[in-house]
Amino acid sequence: MSNPIRKFAVISLALGTALALSACEVTQTEEGDMPDVTIEEGDLPAYDVEPADVTIGTEEVTVDVPTVDVDMPREDGDADPDLGDGENEVEVIDDDN
Repeated sequence: MSNPIRKFAVISLALGTALALSACEVTQTEEGDMPDVTIEEGDLPAYDVEPADVTIGTEEVTVDVPTVDVDMPREDGDADPDLGDGENEVEVIDDDN
């Protein structure tokens, strides 16, 4: 339902229906009665459920993380000549290569 025309059509139909129903005047002319219903005793179905075997534990793992070198602009607001346009630059140094 991502089509905008279809969304517009659905919204227009809903608003039109709401407007049409709000323009009506409804008056109750007769009392209603619920039907007589007899409920008999029953049984729910029975199930045998065997849960899965779940083992939870911890494991020590070594993760290689790259070294990150961040060059910040100088405190006086002037751009560091090594930074080019004065924006922060981040250089990722891959020690494996």
